[in-house]
Amino acid sequence: MKIADVAEFYSEQGGGVRTYIHQKFEACQRLGHELTVIAPGAKTYVEQRPGGQIAWVKAPRIPVDHRYHLFVSAREAFDALDRAEPDIVEGSSTWKGGWIAAKWPGSAVKSLILHQDPVAVYPHTLLEKWLSIQNIDRMFWWFWRYLRALTKEFDTSIVAGDWLADRFAGFGMARPHVVPFGVDKADFSPNLASRDRRREMLAVCGLDDPQATLLVAVSRHHPEKRLGMLLEAFQQVREQHAVGLFLIGDGPTRKWVERTAAKVPGAYVAGPIRDRQLLAQSLASADAMLHGGAAETFGLVVAEALCAGLPLIVPDRGGAADLAENSYAITYETGNPEACRDAIIDMIRKDRAPMHQAARHAADTRIVTMSSHFERLFDHYEKLLRQRNNLSD
Repeated sequence: MKIADVAEFYSEQGGGVRTYIHQKFEACQRLGHELTVIAPGAKTYVEQRPGGQIAWVKAPRIPVDHRYHLFVSAREAFDALDRAEPDIVEGSSTWKGGWIAAKWPGSAVKSLILHQDPVAVYPHTLLEKWLSIQNIDRMFWWFWRYLRALTKEFDTSIVAGDWLADRFAGFGMARPHVVPFGVDKADFSPNLASRDRRREMLAVCGLDDPQATLLVAVSRHHPEKRLGMLLEAFQQVREQHAVGLFLIGDGPTRKWVERTAAKVPGAYVAGPIRDRQLLAQSLASADAMLHGGAAETFGLVVAEALCAGLPLIVPDRGGAADLAENSYAITYETGNPEACRDAIIDMIRKDRAPMHQAARHAADTRIVTMSSHFERLFDHYEKLLRQRNNLSD
């Protein structure tokens, strides 16, 4: 099976989309499929990869984040799709990339992968201090009409969980097809905990007491991740408790995050950790994960934290909340620093040993592997191809 992914937000310096596509290449190589990723970049050329290729299309950079480029014209992307001759065309965004996949005149089965809920990412984040979530959703009726029109162009729409399928169905979309997302579970384990790594992390947070509480956050530096709110809540906690916050990640607001964190004793901005083994060791060596993002369709880093055996402090909406259970997680009102503060204090005071055990159990029972995700996704595609072929006979 030949698959072409029109990946509008793919970058070699990116985060979750980059990880997902690299894993898709590995799955295609293992399962005997061929993947062509069509992505905007600095110049037009084809880069061979195990499992397929990346067809880069020259496009301008996004002004607010120079790691990414943005499709302007569909012509070169159409040409790349013509050359790929795919059986399946995926649109990986609801914007230009999605429309390129939808409007390409080829005969492939078309799939829209909903990696993002744009109303949750931007309007919820920016407006929820003044308006209820329900009112914000109603204000953006025009987006839901747009999304309904877009999804009608596709044979299937892929979402990470039932909760998200229900949300989109509530705005009149045909019910999307649920294929649970997953993580590379073998990469993360509580057994990777290291006293030396823990000591290093505490030290850069200004703490030399090995009994101090160590929180870790893994997040793209972007307003939707609410890092300012996390730092505000953490600062209030730090006034009363010996606790450190080790922030992993990068993004367009990193300089602002660094300036803000510099004023908060106990907070340290580590930047991105590209070494997966070191990332896994850092998670396993902490006491709990602190998370602010409420707009993810799937809580990738939260799932990785569970695999590392970490209890969670997460907002009460989005993909992170969907992964949270009382036995290993404390949820707080999204965007509320006082509620987040109280959740952190609650975590500090709890006996966390049973929470660590419950987190690992949840990783075993609730989190699927990426191999399982892609096997289910490709099985779905093959079923759609068989249905189309039977109709054409």
